[in-house]
Amino acid sequence: MKGIELSKRFYEEFGAPMLNEQFADVLPKLAVGLAGSGSECFGFDDEVSKDHDFEPAFCIFVPDNLDRKTQFSLERAYAKLPKEFMGYKRARLAAVGGGRHGLQKIGDFFQNKTGRRDGNLTLGDWLSVPENSLFEATNGEIFFDNLGEITKIRQKLSYFPSDIRLKKLAGHLLLMGQSGQYNYSRCIKRGDTAAAQLAVFEFSKSAMNAVFLLHKKYMPYYKWCFRALKELGENELAENLEFLISSDNKNPDKKVQIIENICEKIGERLAEQLLCGETDSEMERLAYAVNNKIEDNKIRNMNILSAV
Repeated sequence: MKGIELSKRFYEEFGAPMLNEQFADVLPKLAVGLAGSGSECFGFDDEVSKDHDFEPAFCIFVPDNLDRKTQFSLERAYAKLPKEFMGYKRARLAAVGGGRHGLQKIGDFFQNKTGRRDGNLTLGDWLSVPENSLFEATNGEIFFDNLGEITKIRQKLSYFPSDIRLKKLAGHLLLMGQSGQYNYSRCIKRGDTAAAQLAVFEFSKSAMNAVFLLHKKYMPYYKWCFRALKELGENELAENLEFLISSDNKNPDKKVQIIENICEKIGERLAEQLLCGETDSEMERLAYAVNNKIEDNKIRNMNILSAV
């Protein structure tokens, strides 16, 4: 069973009755769901995930100005819910909360993920907040949101503003060109296979970033990247990148060809999205073409690598 389904069933069977019976007066101010850290919030959980932090649990999101007495009552009521459900045991909840589940102040949740309590990110925030943190702020499922506040903030953070997306894309395209199309072969010629493999890693990471940006999807924490790529239908890309990073350099010509094939396909997608004038496979040239599509002068004129 997936963690999000377990959470929802636990809420519907025990959480909802508890809130309706004991907190009917405060219910209009509450939201409930499962979001944030943990593979279950992304839908990436599997049998291995169940060895830690997998439990029947949910989050009760409350406004920042909710009185402390009501917060304490909600925490106690949540802690008293059944300690086991459908064969899964709940973890002990600290007396003052603060974990992944239970009572969460809306402002605290978003402050922890983005540095802003209200989701109003500045230009500097959009350039610096880790992408996987933005994903954690917007993942999972909100079962209900009577106040509407958490839904409003999640909508603000749902994806990068257009110019930020383009800036990030331009930076990763440039890194792809530098690491994959230029430095890999030069390192091989020098016999520096360790540096060559580092170049492959850099190329692969930037290629994944570029593909997620082309899909307009946040890229998750690194250990979930290949899983997420396949869910986007990018199986061939995932297989090629896995070969690049997991094989040695005894056949560098094959790696060079795979790198070029990936660059060609990304060039085709850029042309399809009208982000470059014509189909091209030279990543450095494409990087500057994408950067020139940025409308905001300040963002466009920043260093091309400022968002990566």
